[in-house]
Amino acid sequence: MNESLPSSNADASGEYMVVARRYRPQAFDELVGQEHVAKALKGAIESDRVGHAYLFTGARGVGKTSSARILAKALNCERGTSPYPCGECEVCQSIASGDDVDVLEIDGASNRGIDEIRQLRQNVAVRPARARFKIYIIDEVHMLTKEAFNALLKTLEEPPEHVKFIFATTEANKIPITILSRCQRYDFAGIEPTAIHKRLAEIAANEGVDVESDALQIIAMRAAGSMRDSQSLLEQLLSTGSKQITAKDVTELLGLAPAARLSRLVEPLVNRDAAAALAELDAAINEGAEVGQLVDQLLGYFRDAMTQAVGCQASQLLYALPTQREEILSVGQRLGIQTLLAIAQVLDQTAARLRVSTQVRTLAEMALVRICHLQDLDEISALIEQLKGGEAIPARPASVSPAVISAKKNEIASAKPQAAEVRWQPPAQPGDGAPGKVDRPASSNAAEKYPPAEPGAGGQAEVSRAARLVAEATRPDANRASAGHGPALIDPAAAEGVWRRALECVTGFVAEFAATATKISADAQGRLVVSFPESQKFNRDTCLRAANLSKLEGALEQVCGERVLLTLTTHPDPAGAAAVAAAPARPNPKQQQADAAADPFVKRAVELFDADADRLRYVAPREGAAG
Repeated sequence: MNESLPSSNADASGEYMVVARRYRPQAFDELVGQEHVAKALKGAIESDRVGHAYLFTGARGVGKTSSARILAKALNCERGTSPYPCGECEVCQSIASGDDVDVLEIDGASNRGIDEIRQLRQNVAVRPARARFKIYIIDEVHMLTKEAFNALLKTLEEPPEHVKFIFATTEANKIPITILSRCQRYDFAGIEPTAIHKRLAEIAANEGVDVESDALQIIAMRAAGSMRDSQSLLEQLLSTGSKQITAKDVTELLGLAPAARLSRLVEPLVNRDAAAALAELDAAINEGAEVGQLVDQLLGYFRDAMTQAVGCQASQLLYALPTQREEILSVGQRLGIQTLLAIAQVLDQTAARLRVSTQVRTLAEMALVRICHLQDLDEISALIEQLKGGEAIPARPASVSPAVISAKKNEIASAKPQAAEVRWQPPAQPGDGAPGKVDRPASSNAAEKYPPAEPGAGGQAEVSRAARLVAEATRPDANRASAGHGPALIDPAAAEGVWRRALECVTGFVAEFAATATKISADAQGRLVVSFPESQKFNRDTCLRAANLSKLEGALEQVCGERVLLTLTTHPDPAGAAAVAAAPARPNPKQQQADAAADPFVKRAVELFDADADRLRYVAPREGAAG
């Protein structure tokens, strides 16, 4: 048993002291998981290179305030400055209890204003009452206001020789750089679960309680690197008064599903059995598991499965017990990397939604059903690699049967002639020869890429999944297809037909605008270029202002089956411009208003009725009205 562990659970006044306070480290050698910080501070004391300002950063419960107190004891111990304070003198004991007159612990959250910092600046000039140094420990220093930080700058940079500052914070990014540059910064890392497990075992033995190793392991993992959090959980278990604590006690306390229950829930997810998965979820909830915690447990489980599937060691397990390693390794091999990533995404999104929803059980059930209906993503990747004609390298060869791959390949190969027989001709336009015929030949590549519309298909033929895979694997621009189905490259011979088919998918102003296009082609890069006459009512600028251009792009995508690069241009229209120039000029309303106001009859009417000539409004006569 560690000699530094206290033998009593009460403080000097006889009051009960919680575990987190009673087992607080009292020397640098007792810091758990922060050996790098202890080594640096001890070296600074031994070499007489102690700075005037330190900044301790890190997550909650990792030893920042404890290290600050130990440093204060090392500097002010009555037996002399040493990296090994005695811990027995009056100064050391008062610092450990937090009530020393020369070591002032300030809460930055409640003393964050400029008035408190002004008071501090006045007090630093006063020498310590009995110790060598007056030490200010400011916890959660990031809570100080901007004005308070500015007021502290000069004092922090050049404090009196008897003053030391130690800042502690969980959010160092909120501290101004002007403060950071004046401090020696030490980052406290999260504590490893194995170190937490060892410390909890020492505490439990000192308390005379027998705690199962699996129970301590669960507490260590749930603490997420915080020693104080783990000690608080152990305190809850000790408060029951039981002399023996099991893993079941821990899971019931935390609202978790036991490891065996979690394994029974994972099995139907791997087997794609949604009904069995929902039944296991219901059983876990009835046993007392909390839905949100259960989703977090599943996310951690599949995270561990992912690490084992990519070849990590057992030490990389963060959420599973060491005894579950073989089970998790098997699950990772059966599912594959891509499927595990998809499952993790589903669970992560569900966990985020649970925090803002009251329908927590429904959301969890939806997540489980969605996981059960995920496709085998690794098998699909292997099949696509084979279809491209290269070496077939399945992502997980152990779990993909060669017979399955062969069957899928034959199924797709048998569908290839069906896709090749699809032919489509652009509709005939006036002036293109005999009615119902097209003068220019249709491209076979365009025919395969843009199949004919079937009744009720909305401008896009329904092609089987196998045929689409074959088309993607055999098309000339396979590199673009393998990169994620980029924009379609329009065949010049089929450009006009593609545009006409797209018009069938839109209505209203967009269709009226699109119908005014007179030049439709494809450029060298395969982009669809649509040109409008300058003199038409619906020109390019009108489209960008009033028409929903996304509807046109959506119609093209519906016709082609993928996104199309669309370019809009305009071209001169001499005939239309001449017609506009020959049209009679429209009268100027302002000039007509002025002429009407100058008419003698109107002037006389204004005088008789005492009207305001500036408020007269000219109304043009309607066509066909009598003079």
